[in-house]
Amino acid sequence: MTIRTLGLALALTAALPASLAAQTTDPQQLAQSVRTLASDLFEGRAPGTVGEERTIGYLVGRFQALGLEPGGPDGQWVQSVPLLHTRLGKAERLDIAQGGVTTDWTVDSHVYLSTLQPKDRVAVDASPLVFVGYGVSAPERGWDDYKGVDLKGKVAVFLINDPDFEATKGEDAFGAFGGRAMTYYGRWTYKFEEAARRGAIGALIVHDTPSAGYGWNVVVSPGGENYDLVRPADKLTSLAVQGWVEGDAAKALFAGARLDLATLRKQARSKAFRPVELTGARFSAAFPVTQEVVQSANVLARIPGTKRPDETVMYGAHWDAYGKGAPDAQGRIYRAGANDDALGIAGLFEIARAFKAGPAPDRSVLFAAWTAEERGLLGSGHYAQNPVWPLDSTVANLTLDILQTAGKAKDVILVGKGQSTLEDDLAKVAAAQGRVVTQESLPERGLFYRADHFSMAKRGVPVLLLMGIAGASDLVEGGRAAGQAWVDAYTGQCYHQACDAIGPDWKLDGAAQDVDLLLDIGRDLATSTRWPQWKPGSEFKTVRDKSAAARR
Repeated sequence: MTIRTLGLALALTAALPASLAAQTTDPQQLAQSVRTLASDLFEGRAPGTVGEERTIGYLVGRFQALGLEPGGPDGQWVQSVPLLHTRLGKAERLDIAQGGVTTDWTVDSHVYLSTLQPKDRVAVDASPLVFVGYGVSAPERGWDDYKGVDLKGKVAVFLINDPDFEATKGEDAFGAFGGRAMTYYGRWTYKFEEAARRGAIGALIVHDTPSAGYGWNVVVSPGGENYDLVRPADKLTSLAVQGWVEGDAAKALFAGARLDLATLRKQARSKAFRPVELTGARFSAAFPVTQEVVQSANVLARIPGTKRPDETVMYGAHWDAYGKGAPDAQGRIYRAGANDDALGIAGLFEIARAFKAGPAPDRSVLFAAWTAEERGLLGSGHYAQNPVWPLDSTVANLTLDILQTAGKAKDVILVGKGQSTLEDDLAKVAAAQGRVVTQESLPERGLFYRADHFSMAKRGVPVLLLMGIAGASDLVEGGRAAGQAWVDAYTGQCYHQACDAIGPDWKLDGAAQDVDLLLDIGRDLATSTRWPQWKPGSEFKTVRDKSAAARR
């Protein structure tokens, strides 16, 4: 951390009050932290920018002021996370050739593209397109969309979500992937990775809002930029370009190959489905690329345990947002993510404050402020690959990512039902608050796979995510209708947009309730010898079971 950054951190934290004796989260403290982090000073908190430097300094200063110790490698506050940052320039060429007719496509209208190759230029020259259904290879479910097709030099086109998302009774896919609840096979990250493993040069996902869980405006919000962890040459993706094709453009593309997308969509729900080449169609694209390696960072702060310091209860939230973008209707250029996820970071501060105000925990408590969540869970993914504190003896990961800001609720939304015993803890603590647990209303959106806790789950650590957009809260004022109205307004208008800003309409007493839930769950874990468990049927149970000896 530079002297200038340290000075900024001290200036921002000098006026903060000392640790509070109260153990209940104060909505005003949450609001104060959000106002700071979402202010223009931090320029939208994009990794690798001046905004990041200022953010890291602020986070370190806050954790220091709260009395925590560095939790990073070699006694440092930060864990370095080298990132490849790319941004496509103006298209030199972007078209589809079919039947002797070449149709130009427009970025952000017909298609959205980015690259994860560290090159100054990427190009796809008249490559064949192959429809591979949902792009799923799941031997344990008896499902293979690829059937051995050779994708080298070709562009894979696939549907978003799982094969059973639209399946009806009698179809092979019906219930094969858990019904409406999305599995990891339904996520765009998996589909791109699988296409790359099979040597494709490009990959396009057909967008439709119900299956994706968000509109086209969210797809195009990154503005042609992408991030990845820095990888060795032999681990680079084969995909020169990857992205999405808008729904109407996709229909026209298939029609030009004398194929009906609706019919193919139904055929893709059969185990017998085989890849279909879009006969006569050729995709071409050429873009200059601005690419650089940026040194980003996770901020890690720790309260050492007094009896079992090698056992760790982990709290997490991500500090990054989307940085600078085009002005919105009000002239705002910074997409600062006041809720996503400055509010989650504010929650970490309040949980840390409460821990420091009480008895020292038996187990260590780690507070992780992750980088590059919005770029594919990269900061948490880097930690999971390079853990500072062993994951085998990490008790649990408790994550805050988007909390509802519409007031107190009679319930709390559970994301990922049936995964771990932490959801039983959630029900117990919620009951003590006079609340009940409500299952997420749209499990097909795959929110369980879209936040930083997932990086730890893949390594076997039991996890619990609180995410306010997972369902309509039953608000004390207005009930579930008011809760749904809040979800619709936030996801439909402000998710990843400049209007994700704190305003006079925010009511943070409900968010404070949720922060208290994770505080109480973590405090119980930090003062016990209990180890949460994955439930039978969870895809992460086998991974955890392999390290059982480390927890005896």
